[in-house]
Amino acid sequence: MNRFIRKNHIHLLLITVLSLVVILISSLGTIIQPASAQGNKPTVVLVHGAFAESASWNGVLSKLIAKGYPTVAVANPLRGVKSDADYVASALKDVKGSIVLVGHSYGGSVITNAVNNNKNVKALVYVAGFAPEAGETAGELSGRYPGSTLLPTLAPPVALPDGGKDLYIQQSKFHAQFAADLPTSDAKLMASTQRPIVAAAFDEASGAPAWKSTPSWFIYGERDLNIPAAVHAFMAKRANSKETVAVKGASHVVMISHPDAVAKLIEHAAIAK
Repeated sequence: MNRFIRKNHIHLLLITVLSLVVILISSLGTIIQPASAQGNKPTVVLVHGAFAESASWNGVLSKLIAKGYPTVAVANPLRGVKSDADYVASALKDVKGSIVLVGHSYGGSVITNAVNNNKNVKALVYVAGFAPEAGETAGELSGRYPGSTLLPTLAPPVALPDGGKDLYIQQSKFHAQFAADLPTSDAKLMASTQRPIVAAAFDEASGAPAWKSTPSWFIYGERDLNIPAAVHAFMAKRANSKETVAVKGASHVVMISHPDAVAKLIEHAAIAK
């Protein structure tokens, strides 16, 4: 009789253990699923521009992550429009599901060329970003309307082994030129950590623009001294922007000074049908 009871206890114990294992495996499956699979939200891929780096998206990222969006902030090489676009395009291939592709400043030129018929890219968001037509350059676009004061603020070019030249903004002029609506302490950190762009990138012609076949959204600062507001408005109208936001008093780094507005526009692009 005791032997029978012991067998029953062992049998019940095994069933309990197996049940717990099944529950644990199911829970782990839920945990390790990509956020896009769990919430069915598009992945937001953000591409920074010249003189910036991926951390410039931190304020926007925190807003998007809090709302359950999968996010990737790509480290833009800043070596040339085509090569940078090819790099971003390769990163997009690893993203499962739909994508909202976001570009700041020169990063706008990159996303314009990075879609490469990737059917997963459902929207483009230009954050104070260039949206060139085929054959246009960032340098030509920024000077199409008056107002850009970038050139006089550039430091002496840094010579590269291949004969090219890297460009930086003078640290003493960075705050007023690039980030006038940020605290001085923040602008100093940005000036110290700025990423250089090869000079030839500003004169490299763009390829066929993705904004002709992919819906686009635009946001920019009215006091942008790198790319004048008139240029942004022109590019947004030409691209038949779904929504264009001009942020009053904002500088070129509108994603840092106004992360709420930028995140909100990205979300509009993400939920658009």
